[in-house]
Amino acid sequence: MTSRNRFTASRRAPTMQGTVLVVVVVVVVVVVVVVVVVVVVVVVVVVVVVVVVVVVVVLVVVVVVAVVVVLVVVVVVLVVVVVVVVVVVVVVVVAVVVVVAVVVVVAVVMITK
Repeated sequence: MTSRNRFTASRRAPTMQGTVLVVVVVVVVVVVVVVVVVVVVVVVVVVVVVVVVVVVVVLVVVVVVAVVVVLVVVVVVLVVVVVVVVVVVVVVVVAVVVVVAVVVVVAVVMITK
């Protein structure tokens, strides 16, 4: 009876193999959790960097487009102003030439009478 109790007691006592198995399982679980956390952190950092880069690129494109639009508007306004000035100068010169011609013709007619 005592040997039977000893056999039963020895089977219920924790063995070295069971302890090693528990340690291995705990280590594997900890390693998996650490790897998952590292992967999640890396993914979050990559996503944040990509979002920041996209926002910066969009802002740069918007600023460049705005500058180009402003420059085009300025150039168009300058061209319109130059055209208007040229037209006014041509009209004034033609008017002066016509007035001078009329005065000369009138003077010639009055002198020859």
